[in-house]
Amino acid sequence: MSVMNIIEKTDEEILEMAHPMWADLVKYSNEQNYGAFTRNFSSTLIKGANEVEMGKQFARSDLAKNLSDDYAYLGMIRRGEYVTVLYKVINKKDNGEWLGRLVLGYEKDKVKIFGCTLF
Repeated sequence: MSVMNIIEKTDEEILEMAHPMWADLVKYSNEQNYGAFTRNFSSTLIKGANEVEMGKQFARSDLAKNLSDDYAYLGMIRRGEYVTVLYKVINKKDNGEWLGRLVLGYEKDKVKIFGCTLF
């Protein structure tokens, strides 16, 4: 049995998976919906994502509640067994620009989120 590696997929195949996942992260972050926000997380990311702490971050963060769904794909980086997809994201409250990072890879033959951050 061969191990699946996401970096072997074409850019188009990766983006077909990445864009809907990123759209969901933006939507559920704005709604402060922790359960839906984390539904595509890998098991290792879930273990590190404390529900209480994430809830506090949602409550405190104007950024997490004001992400524009008009984001722009910037590019991707392949490394090891993961691909990092980069987006330009706008904060609707102050129109500030942020760099969004989505790290995807395989877990049990399914593409999962191994990291997602805004810088």
